[in-house]
Amino acid sequence: MSLSPDTPFDYDRLMRANLTRVFGERDAALRMQAIRELYADDAVLNEPHASVRGHAAIGDAVTTLLASLPPAFVFTAVGPASGHHGVGRLQWHSGPADGPAVVTGMDIAQIEEGRIRVLTVFLDGPAS
Repeated sequence: MSLSPDTPFDYDRLMRANLTRVFGERDAALRMQAIRELYADDAVLNEPHASVRGHAAIGDAVTTLLASLPPAFVFTAVGPASGHHGVGRLQWHSGPADGPAVVTGMDIAQIEEGRIRVLTVFLDGPAS
């Protein structure tokens, strides 16, 4: 069952939870717990250079991403997420917690039954 336009849904809660509990969580066990809660079993993660399917593969992709970033980097939402018809979007930036954004981007999520079915990540490149 997909969300209908009349179904109230908190896109902001789900999208922010994904940003902080999945992409912002450096503890792999906690991250996997969040993935199981927030993503459909056969969910797809589309990043600019790769696409993976399933909880384990999504966890591995995020582990690889976080390993490539300095430990002080955090992901921060830029305003609230919005959505309709089962599609949500959230703008974010990443960089040192106490410094300027190094990269900006947007997550677009296809949501079914309150969980992310497909997450597509867009990167804007170096922040200016």
